[in-house]
Amino acid sequence: MTHTAKIYGSGLYDLAMEDGLVDVLMEQLQGVRSLFRENPDYVKLLSEPSIPKADRIKLIDDAFGAQCERYLINFLKLLCEHGLVQEFAGCCEEYTQRYNADHNITEATVYSAVDLTDAQAESLKAKLEAMSKKTVILTQKKDASVVAGLRVEIEGKQLDGTVKGRMSGLSRKLEEMTI
Repeated sequence: MTHTAKIYGSGLYDLAMEDGLVDVLMEQLQGVRSLFRENPDYVKLLSEPSIPKADRIKLIDDAFGAQCERYLINFLKLLCEHGLVQEFAGCCEEYTQRYNADHNITEATVYSAVDLTDAQAESLKAKLEAMSKKTVILTQKKDASVVAGLRVEIEGKQLDGTVKGRMSGLSRKLEEMTI
């Protein structure tokens, strides 16, 4: 995330806090971010210097004017006017980080060879919440290098419960014992 995205995302969060719109804007930011991911050509269009700014601003009004809070519409227009639409994803990341910190939420990613069942995912989530004392948003990713077990990343830590990780741990212990 760039310094610019951090400043803009933080500024939007502060504004949303003042007017009690943090939750609403969080939801709408995620929706717009998803649309931008699905339509990268639209983002390029909003960034195209050969199209007059007024026309690009009108595109934002036409696309989001009726569905989004005016703060978000104005935020998108500001990014467009300053040629910073490409920074939107970073702004969303900063906003989300501030939101999660204020709401005692953390994100965790679990890597496994196969998808976890709903029951397994819920059980893991409950254990991570008990460990972190936070609400956990769990994301699952398949990783072919995880032959058996799980690897979890949470709050900058890696919890390795894979067979490979366990074998590496045993190997280190054996080396320590022989030295």
